[in-house]
Amino acid sequence: MAEELKERKDMDPAFQWDLTSLYKDDEAWEAAFGQLAQKVDAIAAFDGKIAQTDGDGGAAAKCIRALMETETELDLLLSDLFSYANLRRSEDTRASQAQIMYARIYAKFVEAVTRTAFIQPQILSLSEETLRAAMEKEDLAPYRFTMEKLLRQKPHTLSEKEEALLARFGEVLAAPGLIADNLQDADMVFDPVKDAEGQEHELTGSNYILLQTSPDRTLRKNAFFSFYKGYRQHINTFAAAYAGAVKASAAQAQVRGYASSRAMSMAEENVPVEVYDTLIETVRAHLPAMYEYAELRKKILSLDELHYYDLYTPLTGSSGRQYTYEQAQQMVLDAVAPLGERYGNIVREGFGSRWIDVYPNRGKSGGAFSSGTYNSNPYIMTNFTGTLDSVSTIAHEMGHSMHTWHSNHTQPPHYAEYTLFVAEVASTVNENLLVEHLLKTEKDPKERLALLNQYLENFKGTVFRQAMFAEFEKTAHEMAERGEALNPDALNDLYAGLVRDYFGPVLTMDDEVKYEWARIPHFYRPFYVYKYATGYTSAVALSEAVRTGGQQAVNRYLEFLSMGGSADPLDELRHAGVDLASPAPVHAALEKFEKVLAEAKKLAENL
Repeated sequence: MAEELKERKDMDPAFQWDLTSLYKDDEAWEAAFGQLAQKVDAIAAFDGKIAQTDGDGGAAAKCIRALMETETELDLLLSDLFSYANLRRSEDTRASQAQIMYARIYAKFVEAVTRTAFIQPQILSLSEETLRAAMEKEDLAPYRFTMEKLLRQKPHTLSEKEEALLARFGEVLAAPGLIADNLQDADMVFDPVKDAEGQEHELTGSNYILLQTSPDRTLRKNAFFSFYKGYRQHINTFAAAYAGAVKASAAQAQVRGYASSRAMSMAEENVPVEVYDTLIETVRAHLPAMYEYAELRKKILSLDELHYYDLYTPLTGSSGRQYTYEQAQQMVLDAVAPLGERYGNIVREGFGSRWIDVYPNRGKSGGAFSSGTYNSNPYIMTNFTGTLDSVSTIAHEMGHSMHTWHSNHTQPPHYAEYTLFVAEVASTVNENLLVEHLLKTEKDPKERLALLNQYLENFKGTVFRQAMFAEFEKTAHEMAERGEALNPDALNDLYAGLVRDYFGPVLTMDDEVKYEWARIPHFYRPFYVYKYATGYTSAVALSEAVRTGGQQAVNRYLEFLSMGGSADPLDELRHAGVDLASPAPVHAALEKFEKVLAEAKKLAENL
């Protein structure tokens, strides 16, 4: 937990992930890489055969079934190769070998997508009568939901040549996000910063938020200005990269006949755009509670002015307790106990079998994520620093991994991958269970306030900020679709205005705040961020049900985790007990925020 970062080779491998459930080593990856061409050729052999079955539902069903099974084999291999290369790359973004592996598999992925681009248009070239007859055949029973989703896309599917052409541009269209990632993770270097005692600290993308939680306001302020100085110096590059990503999305939507890039993105999961708009409208209706929280921060921290670099430091005025990684593991296990012994045993296996890459090292990607494939165990990357937030991150990413584990062990490969819309639900359920567990046992007023602060920060970061990000993204895409320029000034002004709206008049705006949009990687995955907020509101309902609703609620939740992508996400959530077609879950979640805030205010008054 020392601030001085080490080289990866100098760190204890016991706290680094074991990638052998994917491949024994890079040489084994190379051997598997050599099998790709044969797998792609096997699918290419189906080219033209589907159209020959038009009018015969039985023949169509057999042909499509064989094609889909062959495609699954390719998908599994691509997933393993891609995941391994990405995990290796994230270990040290400076390492050329991992960068080369990632680039090679990405290029092969694009080639595979290009050569298999005939699949959807050729299936959908069959008459609807033939397709519906084929869907009723026993051969396609395991793929019926897949076929239903395909039929929904029929009006937006291009000709075979057009689909192949679009697929060939896949790597080019993804380039803006890769440019932004490499700029942030590998190329940008920040000036070191001094604390109130004059001691110098290294500043990196992976430790910035840690420094922002420091009780030392001088350190927070210096880190804030140094960090965004780096983004200001590269803001033209970031703006060009993001504008390219937005325009690429808008162009694809136009080509496919969608009303907007947002409509195209949401149609993939069969989620109405009204869910997106309702989220923003409902969160905006509760913004006075966020202003109240900002005011509480200013009061407890005894500040004349509340700045952006004051938004992360704990309300207790200190960094709170520090936890060892071993303590963090036990805290997570205790928190998920309501989900049953089997669930806990799988979490314990993850801790003991090196699913997790724990500590930061030089060159390591910032943040945290959960990954893995159908054939491997899940993998978790964290940059553990011993704070309560670090413990919460482990709970969060383990939630993702448990969702993946349950899906992979219940569903066939083609239904195992759950959609992005529900991807943040299980992770946030774990976070909430952790905070509720700690609140149940904590009696010390100051530490209890620290826990309430963590709860409030989860709401702030996952509902309010993600809704703000969603509004930024929605507006930026609408600007591009109207032909307006997405230059640095336009993007900076848009972001600064939203920060003012969402945090209210108590926040003193520093000019550097307007550059924050440039460090949000999810903007390069169009219309993903809103799913954090809808996922969190769903998770509030589900975690409350798990804690108070008895075994039936637990069973429904575990069934939800096991559904993978076998149903539309809104239907999966309805099965678990949450209906996002209504604004009620968002209102209920924000009412929970207001209750937590009220307790925090009362504790603060007593302290």
